[in-house]
Amino acid sequence: MSRPLSSASIHRGEDPHRDQPVRHAGTELDTARAAVILIHGRGATAESILRLAGEMEVPDVAFLAPQAAGRTWYPQSFLVPIDANEPGLSSGLRKIGSIRNTLIDQGITHERIIVGGFSQGACLATEFSARHPRRYGGVFGWSGGLIGTDDKPDADPPRDKTFDYTGSLEETPVFLGCSDRDPHIPAERVHQTAEVLKELGGNVTKRIYEGMGHVVNEDEKAFVRDMITDAVEE
Repeated sequence: MSRPLSSASIHRGEDPHRDQPVRHAGTELDTARAAVILIHGRGATAESILRLAGEMEVPDVAFLAPQAAGRTWYPQSFLVPIDANEPGLSSGLRKIGSIRNTLIDQGITHERIIVGGFSQGACLATEFSARHPRRYGGVFGWSGGLIGTDDKPDADPPRDKTFDYTGSLEETPVFLGCSDRDPHIPAERVHQTAEVLKELGGNVTKRIYEGMGHVVNEDEKAFVRDMITDAVEE
């Protein structure tokens, strides 16, 4: 039986993703009306998720995709205690924040910034939005959800995830899509994520697809395309 990777085996230093490249597709930042931060999944690359940018077909939009060190944002399942996925998890969240700050410096407001991804990238996107809630152009998670162990305050031993985020998403459009039998993402965590983001003031759309597997389908792409279009026209 294979063992899960340890943080030390794939990530070095306290901020392993900090100096990793950020790939760009679409419109140049100085002329873009909106921007999408696209976050790839485990074992993938920034270039691979940027291929989806060509399917969005939305003009005046910049797509930025950070690359994870070792092609992995964090080593374990997103359902284990948070400490087991450090320092990669915190480093990945800081990387998203750094890209967001660059976009703000370029004059692209939060209301025109969309954050989303697939699998590990979906987990990072939803976790980032919950930890840093405000009105964004949109948040989307294709096959992913909030990171950490379940909210069980009476568990023995106590679990580290209470989902007690503060602040407001201020009606940010949120899309969550996943299979009902995804081998990596329990549907229950997607339901839980939807409820938490609703409680934070997100305008959440959740779609569970029968027998889809761990992929992105055309319906999910179409929904996000419309989300991006609305952000451009904001």
